[in-house]
Amino acid sequence: MAGPTIAAALERGRNGFTGLRLALALAVVVSHAFSVATGAAGDEPLARLTGYTLGEHAVNGFFAVSGFLVTMSCDRRGIRDYALARTLRILPGFVAATLVVSLLLGPAMSRLPLAEYLRDPGLWSFVRGTLTTFKSNAALPGVFEANPYRAPLGTIWTLKYEVFCYLGVMVAALCGLLRRRIPALLIVAGLAVALTAAIALRGTELPKGLETALRLPLIFSAGACLYLWRDRLRVSAAALACLTVSAVVLARTPAYPTLLFLAEAYGSVWLALGPMARSLFDPKADLSYGIYLYGWPIQQSLHALCPDPSGLALLAPALALTLPVAALSWYVIERPALALKARALGRRSLGTIEPAGP
Repeated sequence: MAGPTIAAALERGRNGFTGLRLALALAVVVSHAFSVATGAAGDEPLARLTGYTLGEHAVNGFFAVSGFLVTMSCDRRGIRDYALARTLRILPGFVAATLVVSLLLGPAMSRLPLAEYLRDPGLWSFVRGTLTTFKSNAALPGVFEANPYRAPLGTIWTLKYEVFCYLGVMVAALCGLLRRRIPALLIVAGLAVALTAAIALRGTELPKGLETALRLPLIFSAGACLYLWRDRLRVSAAALACLTVSAVVLARTPAYPTLLFLAEAYGSVWLALGPMARSLFDPKADLSYGIYLYGWPIQQSLHALCPDPSGLALLAPALALTLPVAALSWYVIERPALALKARALGRRSLGTIEPAGP
């Protein structure tokens, strides 16, 4: 029997988006247990099996969920409310993480004396570059010098793509495209063709920058398209199976990445709204953003203090430290920002699921 439409599944009220984002954030931390220790993401078993790391698959899921929920937010609220909601959901936690890492963690982990650390121009260059351009490969003075990676905020590069996608939704709304379904489908099709053609023409693996610049907007757009076509498309295990089988069958062709990404986009929405949604843990506190922001610097710190060749031995303590820090971020920074947003919009409760960037 065919599943319900996406619209009908949304109307049921209960969904698994918060629990799914939590699982995806934890998957990123698990994936980084390999790369933080070795400096080579390709050492992860899933990378050898699928061509992409667990962390990359998790980021794909984040962007699919974000495309779906952010488009829904803009469609239901209007542009002014949408812009304020996006700013207050992303910016406070991001600014706080940048300051905590640079002004608290940095001095604690640096080989430089505190006064010298604070005078070093590299510190303020790090803060400025992080806050203005989401620069994720910058180092702090005397920090993590023996680690394979020196960057203390190595995951925030995805926020740049997230913000670009947010702006794309806003432009679409200004042009009236959120009331029309065909343009969204054409955008997804155009990005899918561009990615497949780029791989086919190059004949080898795409440069990571180009691949990412096509991959993340494609997955975000696919999530947005699933929302805009919610009255027609169904939450169907058969549809997910068809996409998955197609990706497996064409694994050695240029079409494989595109089919894989589309399967992951649909699969993320299916997990949140389908039969498994009720079994997903649905926490009241949305810790996913805090886990994503603080998981990497905590893993970097643990590896600097106790280098482990595999990184797996440090995974449990990394999770044990990251979860309470993420909870602190939620209760002290993120949730108060959400309350401020509700007051600014003149409402006690906004009622729409609020995704945070990966």
